[in-house]
Amino acid sequence: MNILVVYTHPNKESLNYAFLQHVLDGCNSNENVKEVRVIDLYAEGFDPLLQFNKTKQRSKMNEDPKLEPHRELVKWANKLVFVYPIWWGRPPAMLLGLFDQLFAKDFAYRYTKKHWLLPEGLLKGKSVVCISTMQGPSIYSTIWLRNAHKVLMRKAVFNFIGIKRVKFFEFGNMESVRGKHHKKLNKVLNYFSKVAY
Repeated sequence: MNILVVYTHPNKESLNYAFLQHVLDGCNSNENVKEVRVIDLYAEGFDPLLQFNKTKQRSKMNEDPKLEPHRELVKWANKLVFVYPIWWGRPPAMLLGLFDQLFAKDFAYRYTKKHWLLPEGLLKGKSVVCISTMQGPSIYSTIWLRNAHKVLMRKAVFNFIGIKRVKFFEFGNMESVRGKHHKKLNKVLNYFSKVAY
């Protein structure tokens, strides 16, 4: 199994970075994992701004040479893992900007005569794991926001491009001394040390 990890946080001393390291440690001890690669959006200086003009058309986004390495990694991976904080009830703009540009028509989905209302997802057969952290309690996202984050990621993004298997580790109270950080980090470590697909 090939795993692609997309890490989106500007601080390498953060808990998000600790979660990234636990993902990698778990994968390295898992005999089911053939290879792991990481995209660190902040480290690479990814530009999340979506721009269209006469030379850069939306209909040709699937051919954007700047994103060819990312497209190749997505095709290569069996499992996509996203590590990010929850800000304002949703992932960082940096990550959403990646989705805007990377999951383009005729790469991640396409419309056909059969799929004229809802498109055909072209990334079928892959699975996704979302590991997210938030300052407040996770019940805030679940009840007050009615699972808006999970609905966005599962239905609006991944189901749309053909990925049906989406697992969430959504951790709250991460800025509290009572946040049980080690327990949550170990939960992620144990999952990736055993996951088969």
